[in-house]
Amino acid sequence: MTKIRAVIDTDPGIDDAVAILYALSSPAFEVLGLTTVAGNIGIATTTRNAGGLLALMGRADVPVVAGAAAPLARKGYDASDIHGNDGLGGVSLPAPLVSASQGAVEWLAALLRREPAGSVDVLALGPMTNIARLVREHPDAAARIGRLIAMGGVIHEAGNVGPRAEFNIAADPEAAEIVLRAGLPMWLIPLDATRQVRADAPYLAALHATGRPAGIATAELVQAYFESTTVAGALASSRPLHDPCVMLLAENPALFGCEPMGLSVDLSAGREAGTLSPDGAAPPVQVALRVDGAGALALLAAHLGRAAQ
Repeated sequence: MTKIRAVIDTDPGIDDAVAILYALSSPAFEVLGLTTVAGNIGIATTTRNAGGLLALMGRADVPVVAGAAAPLARKGYDASDIHGNDGLGGVSLPAPLVSASQGAVEWLAALLRREPAGSVDVLALGPMTNIARLVREHPDAAARIGRLIAMGGVIHEAGNVGPRAEFNIAADPEAAEIVLRAGLPMWLIPLDATRQVRADAPYLAALHATGRPAGIATAELVQAYFESTTVAGALASSRPLHDPCVMLLAENPALFGCEPMGLSVDLSAGREAGTLSPDGAAPPVQVALRVDGAGALALLAAHLGRAAQ
């Protein structure tokens, strides 16, 4: 089996954490490193959380490299109301096994130049600040990415931080615009698809019952999501698993229905910031609008409940 060799660019974050646990549990992935970015919470916390997730899985071999502490050109969001002050809804993780290093963009550029062109995927779970800096500062290295698969944006549905804006794109719209214009082999998974992959209480109970660290932690993390989300004043009955969709598409693209689209990003200062619009002059990227939700949940559960490799 040929493994997916990947760097995960991330701001954990509850659903980031689930996505990372999945990649560390699935035999399909060889995780080469975690690069961190400020997004759901500040860079010190996202970096510590990345190290804690690796410690939970006993993976001292995977480096954590801290990246952008702020968006390219504006103030970032604070998502502690959803993710908690620790970014993980109060779910505790072990201390990192090794210290994180600094300079994610330079580290990623060096890795891409060292490895065969096209052999390393970048799985982007947060704002695209690190990726945009890679494109701007090291275009030769960026051109060696195999696949860039990112969770972000919304096409036809309502946004989650503005009328038509999604958090990851709105947190650094200038970065998203740079990346979408770069002509990279890119797949974008917007809320249109991720909202179709939903975990409910029985699903979480089954994950917890596996007795495996990744399954137990996922159940506890998503339960924290439930407790921060209400619908018409009541606790939500299910929660979408946004960022894990990146790993699912990387491993099994057949689960998703994608369409090529050129997109531009609203760079205004209001609530429309980060809104995506069709743009025939932009290089097309593959946008996932449909997903086999049941199949996605089954694949997630199959690997999150695995014994450690």
